[in-house]
Amino acid sequence: MAITDLFGLLGGLALFLYGMQMMSDGLENAAGDRMERILEKLTANRLIGVVVGALITAVIQSSSATTVMVVGFVNSGMMTLQQAVWIIMGANIGTTITGQLVALDIGLFAPLIAFAGVAMIVFLKNPKLHYVGSIMAGFGMLFIGMDMMGAAMEPLRELPAFINLMTQFTNPVFGIIAGAVFTAVIQSSSASVGILQTLAATGVLPFSSAVFVLFGMNIGTCITAVLASIGTNRSAKRTTIIHLMFNIIGTVIFTIICLSFPIADFVAATAPGRPAAQIANMHTTFNIATTLLLIPFGTLLAKAATKILPDAPEDQEKQSLLGSLNKEFGRNRTQLGADVIRMDLLRQEIAKMFDLASQNVEKCFDAVLNTDNSLLKEATEAELMIDTLNKDISQYISKILVSSNNNENVTSFEQYFVITGNIERIGDHAMNIGEYLETIKKKNIVFSEHAKEEIAAMRDITKKAIDRVLQKDEDMTRWLSEIAAMEQQIDDMTRNYREHHLNRMRQGRCTEEACVLYSEMLTDFERIGDHVLNIAQAKVKIEAEI
Repeated sequence: MAITDLFGLLGGLALFLYGMQMMSDGLENAAGDRMERILEKLTANRLIGVVVGALITAVIQSSSATTVMVVGFVNSGMMTLQQAVWIIMGANIGTTITGQLVALDIGLFAPLIAFAGVAMIVFLKNPKLHYVGSIMAGFGMLFIGMDMMGAAMEPLRELPAFINLMTQFTNPVFGIIAGAVFTAVIQSSSASVGILQTLAATGVLPFSSAVFVLFGMNIGTCITAVLASIGTNRSAKRTTIIHLMFNIIGTVIFTIICLSFPIADFVAATAPGRPAAQIANMHTTFNIATTLLLIPFGTLLAKAATKILPDAPEDQEKQSLLGSLNKEFGRNRTQLGADVIRMDLLRQEIAKMFDLASQNVEKCFDAVLNTDNSLLKEATEAELMIDTLNKDISQYISKILVSSNNNENVTSFEQYFVITGNIERIGDHAMNIGEYLETIKKKNIVFSEHAKEEIAAMRDITKKAIDRVLQKDEDMTRWLSEIAAMEQQIDDMTRNYREHHLNRMRQGRCTEEACVLYSEMLTDFERIGDHVLNIAQAKVKIEAEI
């Protein structure tokens, strides 16, 4: 193989991968947020889940992207593990559309398609048409790259060392491992299947061996979801386990079938003399058949993933505490004194949520003051718990308000709803402050000593106000007046600190970027004070009803 052939192979591979990336990005941008909204609103119906997963993956042409979205939704609590099973199954079907497109014999028109796409990007100003241009340019580049790779690999058919390497793939284990490793490296089954189609089309790899490499590629594509699950909760990690199990089970079944029956010959007969189409058809057959086979066992897959990755002791404790609300609701719906039990449970859960938000305010201010990423990471984990508590408590209160026949405690439950929402907003503003750390590091922003003193003062007064809300007092009027005075102090500090900061800017002691960031921080600081006062006022209304 001449050096020019190697350059041609690398250049063709670069165009192929970049073309696929362009096409995928263009399709995803053209779709906007609609794909995520469809997934987010998904029902628990398994067939709808499979269809939606297949359609979305067919549109964005990346099962990895769909699975990563699913991991994110499960991690945030917007989707259950059960719903994720059906989406993943559908995604594996949808990803086969790329292989079918690659199997089309349109290489002659590829340069024209690429030119038309680039022209749309360069000469047209409409962003939506730019997305269409990206799709066309990527589609054309993909085929140009394939043609370049095919031409470069032609001499390999006569190279004994390469022929010997390809014959190793007749061993199913070697073929599966090679396919899994290669796909894991480039993190795209669509791309790796396209490259496999090129190898088969040049005659250097027979279809009977290529099928085992293809099966391994389905396993290798799971690496993207595995990487995406790093740092997520256990439910999200279980989503990646389901993805792996789906493809491993399918690979085992199809390998046994291919070794026992002439299924490869049957699929090859669907496109005689067209190796690329044969591989595309096998890829489609593999994923559709595996999905049909495993749909009845989707619930078992979710249970198996939970068994493989059980809850940590601390997770089980959280679940039991959160689950106690819904269990208690069902158990005490008609019992005497049910509202008293419900209120006690609500107070416990809300107190836990408020404590987490209080800690996060302190951690996020300290993260900025000390440029400490570890504090920000702790705060991020706590914020997930705050969001989960907010969702569970809000749903529980809604159930009570809908089903309760006792109008005496309605105001209390409504005010608990108000309190929960305000605690969640305190958590959000705390995270806003903490996340400024990324901008501070990225732009090398340095606060003056005066600014640091002011940030520390913000932290202290905010913590003091929150602590006072958490304390009990026999004289609620005096208690509310104290908190209202603190909230007014926060407003005054915000106004004074803005003026101080403007003075520092006029004196050239503060950069424009630092000024913008500090101004945003003051806004979050002031909003936290507002939410603290809202909580105090809601508590007074509850006490008045009692």
